[in-house]
Amino acid sequence: MGLKETAYTPSLSPIKKKMKCSQVPVLLILLNSKFIFAVPLTSEISEDDFGFAKDYLKQLYDFKDDSVLKTSSEDSLRTTVMKMQKFFGLLITGELDSVTLEIMKKPRCGVHDVLQYNHFPGKVKWQHMNLTYRITNYTPDIEQKQVDKAIRAAFKLWSDVTPLTFTRILHGGADIMLTFTPKEHGDGYPFDGPDGFLAHAFPPGSGLGGDVHFDEAETWSMDAKGYNLFFVAAHEIGHALGMAHSQDVGALMYPTYTYSSIQDFSLPYDDVLGIQALYGSSNKPDPKPHPKTPEKCDPYLSFDAVGKIRGEVMFFKDRFFWRIHPQLPDTMLMRIQSQWPELPSKIDASYENVFKDITLFFKGNKYWAVSGYNILPGHPKTIGEFGFPQTVKKIDAAMQIHQIGKTFFFVGNKCWRYDEHAKRMDEGYPKWIEDDWPGIGDHVDAVVQWKGYIYFFRGFTMFCYYYNNKQVVEIAYANSLVCN
Repeated sequence: MGLKETAYTPSLSPIKKKMKCSQVPVLLILLNSKFIFAVPLTSEISEDDFGFAKDYLKQLYDFKDDSVLKTSSEDSLRTTVMKMQKFFGLLITGELDSVTLEIMKKPRCGVHDVLQYNHFPGKVKWQHMNLTYRITNYTPDIEQKQVDKAIRAAFKLWSDVTPLTFTRILHGGADIMLTFTPKEHGDGYPFDGPDGFLAHAFPPGSGLGGDVHFDEAETWSMDAKGYNLFFVAAHEIGHALGMAHSQDVGALMYPTYTYSSIQDFSLPYDDVLGIQALYGSSNKPDPKPHPKTPEKCDPYLSFDAVGKIRGEVMFFKDRFFWRIHPQLPDTMLMRIQSQWPELPSKIDASYENVFKDITLFFKGNKYWAVSGYNILPGHPKTIGEFGFPQTVKKIDAAMQIHQIGKTFFFVGNKCWRYDEHAKRMDEGYPKWIEDDWPGIGDHVDAVVQWKGYIYFFRGFTMFCYYYNNKQVVEIAYANSLVCN
């Protein structure tokens, strides 16, 4: 029966939050990049990184590097770094540590980050509702009719939720002029070449007000390759309407670039609140849902999957996941496709295969294998390769117990056990979950083995399971490990 092959001693006592995770003010860690973790020492970064960081802070956080005294300049730099760390929800140290640098190197919008809810200071906005736009030139990366389509769809995101209308004109001046241009282009904000600042826009007003500039040095696309024009245009149009950057990692107006499935995309709730505060709501029916970013201390939070990767634990919810890393003091919220653009925007299950140093992600009857941040060639593959019959259409949860070389898959009210060395399902499986894992109920949403315990998740409940005795030793809210 199940886990009697090997026993071991847990390395951590069970969690102590017995179904009473209080709703405290939430600080979401809004990271959206690939991380390298290190002790934060400014002196350890290269000269090139130091110069890059100063340029970044000059453009986006008004850093002034003109102090006569070196100590004054260093104090100014530390203060400016702290502003940037505060905006992104990082640990505020004032040091150019590797996590801070990785955020700085993420492709993003070139507009200033403002620590103010969603609007430019003073709530700058257009004084008329019927706006015009003009595409002054085209990128060679995409057919002209595709550019027209992407820009039209980007404007529609905003007109669907406000009384605003957008009319395209082909000649003369428009409220919003959209231009593809490289490097220095006469507005005082030169682009920096590929993969840095992708575009920028000016808030409503005369002259340059409302204009949008795309960096022609980027590779523009209509899909996940290069940079998707629809998403970048929609973000920049938000600026052209008066929206500043949002600190909500799930918002369209979050400053760093992330691709999402266009087919499933609708304007997130945070952006809707922001634009409607400026212009009011639309009088048209709005059947689309506007997704909210989940809050980690919501006592009714549930998870789609829980997995691990090289010492970190990942808790998946919709298009997001939280990461717990031993070197960081708090959990980090990220979007799945900011880390792995090729993965689905929502996953069913995940587990780490420690024998191969890979992490597997499951969606429907397919799975992807990831080594670090790279999806392995040949994926996705079908779950039939594990020996599942065609009647199994999806995996609800998965977990590997490497001490016995077995991986457990939970499907409906049954559990399957896979031998990682023999590469086949064990005889006698599937079994009823209630028989093989007494005390956790008849279905599982997510599961992970961590620090000597097995954590089962069902709805907003988590069962802390003692490996040796096949016994539930603690019951808590599902978010007890991420709400800290």
